[in-house]
Amino acid sequence: MAAYISYQQIPSEIGIQRGDVVLLTSDITDLFMQCQEHGEHFDANVLLDRFQEAVGKEGTLLIPTYNWGFCQGKTFDYRRTPSKTGAIGNAALRRKDFIRTKHPIYSFAVWGKDTDELVAMDNVESFGADSPFAYLERVNAKNVFIGSASLRNSFTYIHYIEQKSGASYRFSKLFTSHYVDEDGQESEKGYAMYVRNLDLDVVCTPDPFVDDLYAYGIVSSGLIGSVPYEVIRFSDVTPFILNDILHNRSKKLCRYNGQ
Repeated sequence: MAAYISYQQIPSEIGIQRGDVVLLTSDITDLFMQCQEHGEHFDANVLLDRFQEAVGKEGTLLIPTYNWGFCQGKTFDYRRTPSKTGAIGNAALRRKDFIRTKHPIYSFAVWGKDTDELVAMDNVESFGADSPFAYLERVNAKNVFIGSASLRNSFTYIHYIEQKSGASYRFSKLFTSHYVDEDGQESEKGYAMYVRNLDLDVVCTPDPFVDDLYAYGIVSSGLIGSVPYEVIRFSDVTPFILNDILHNRSKKLCRYNGQ
């Protein structure tokens, strides 16, 4: 049996360094259970503290706080709408040292050196060239996956690559609803998402790409005790997937059903 490793050691165990820009994508259920089994109290805020200490003031930490209610006509309240992507995001939203970015569908709680740049973004397109996803590529950020959140089921960034490529099986769709800003002012606004064209009989899955990313050594992975983790750099992944979409050579990411 592997020796127990405290969740507080995760940043050092997976190689996070000062100055890194990190997108932390996590499902803490397995971490919580592992801590219980070994008599350690798990605190989401402590995990956030340890990542902050690891990247330092020279780095930046982003936590997904996505919520798709706006697409269903629900009001997005900048200060009150919760994250639908995990407890870590909601823990970050409750803290005063994290600030939320503006997009009502794909927002992030951010801390660190580039906070002002990220919070100033007012991108309409979820995955556009002026979005936080483009920033992640530009600064050569790391995406850290912990627990059951993984490249296979939580790699939202792949939609940025699809939009960058102009993938023919998706299109930009505008959603309009009410938006309550950080000052409590409510207005009607429109924001877009690059959605799949349901009229095309297309099957999309990242699984074959993930296998290739592993095969080419682009993913760093392992276990913290019994809890899996993965680390990738966006600048490594982007050209790899973009090339395949543009030339449709392998039809790995998206293919017409039956072909």
